[in-house]
Amino acid sequence: MFRYSVTIPTQPSLAAQQTQTTSEARTRESQNFSQRNCYSRKQNFPLLSHRSGRGMSAAEHTSTGTSGGQMSTSSTMLSLADKQKYIENYDFPYCDESSKYEKVTKIGQGTFGEVFKAREKKSTKKFVALKKVLMENEKEGFPITALREIRILQLLKHENVVNLIEICRTKATAQNRYRSTFYLVFDFCEHDLAGLLSNINVKFNLGEIKKVMQQLLNGLYYIHSNKILHRDMKAANVLITKNGVLKLADFGLARAFSVSKNGLPNRYTNRVVTLWYRPPELLLGDRNYGPPVDMWGAGCIMAEMWTRSPIMQGATEQQQLILISQLCGSFTNDVWADVENLELFHKMELPMGHKRKVRERLRPYVKDPHGIDLLDYLLMLDPKKRIDADTALNHDFFWTDPMPCDLSKMLSQHTQSMFEYLTPPRRPGHIRHYQQQMVNMQAKPQDNSYQDRVY
Repeated sequence: MFRYSVTIPTQPSLAAQQTQTTSEARTRESQNFSQRNCYSRKQNFPLLSHRSGRGMSAAEHTSTGTSGGQMSTSSTMLSLADKQKYIENYDFPYCDESSKYEKVTKIGQGTFGEVFKAREKKSTKKFVALKKVLMENEKEGFPITALREIRILQLLKHENVVNLIEICRTKATAQNRYRSTFYLVFDFCEHDLAGLLSNINVKFNLGEIKKVMQQLLNGLYYIHSNKILHRDMKAANVLITKNGVLKLADFGLARAFSVSKNGLPNRYTNRVVTLWYRPPELLLGDRNYGPPVDMWGAGCIMAEMWTRSPIMQGATEQQQLILISQLCGSFTNDVWADVENLELFHKMELPMGHKRKVRERLRPYVKDPHGIDLLDYLLMLDPKKRIDADTALNHDFFWTDPMPCDLSKMLSQHTQSMFEYLTPPRRPGHIRHYQQQMVNMQAKPQDNSYQDRVY
């Protein structure tokens, strides 16, 4: 009998929602959106149809399009003329205009847009977070990445997953050439984990570290149970409320996953996850991956709770692989079966002869032996040997003194919100982490002037 308590998923998995045949799905997908006159949720946009219970799963929708998993522009965007009709038919409480919210300050800047703290003007006057939908090419319409994020967040309802309230837009006027700006409206969280770790006055004791990791793993257990991969695990995407409740955030790169069909491997893109948190299988070109990619990121975040800085800071994919091998050992078939069969294994200059030193390198920071043991399992090179969220929650780390304890008392000592975007350098000599944000799809840092770091 397991010793932990988790929230059992109440939503059906995305993969389980398919009720029509593959041929029907392909027929719908091949139809030209511009020739349709009616925007029924059932017929035209099955990916976003929730109440109808019909249509393709997110996994199928992602797999359609051009070869190699790349989506063609014409099939992934909604025209501006169709955008409002689609959103109005979408299964959310629809907000006509974003003017009901008053922006307070900017709290985030990422690859896919800006995030603002805002206040509701009427009624509750509660704070919310507005995430601006970045229109890479306004002529092409509403991006499929935003639609996928909306759909996934609609399905995932859990205490440790950020809550999407609604979608709103600015009023289309002559001044903005009748082009509305769209925002995703979220419950406001006062901090992100990267911001908290950047502040030397914020000190987590062992019980509080356990509480952070317990909630993080609980969130991962839930999304993985619902057949969703986050694919961008990092400290900046872990939000924490003033009451100490952790929320996994930024599902812009998330997708549904499924078991390989007809014996053929999945062909997901491996150009995901911020470089410093990217697992070795993705760096070596694996495209048939699953939940272990998120568990590697969880291990990096857990180590960061003690080191206060990302533990492997490579400037390129090649350098990141070198840092991983220095910490976790060389990539050999003895420790990772069939690693030599990965697409990029023979194309990278991989160092040989390195022994695994996870425990040795992290022991000066992590004094708790159970914490070291869990980190060792999370940072396994072989994804098949890497611990899953379910098993990790039952690890002795969470069931020995000090037990996980409430975060609200510690957080109440800090009245100012802390976000990675707003924080000063973590300590002298460290480069400001938010200045090193990776362009997720290109895996290149914005600033290459720093030295590689590994603990």
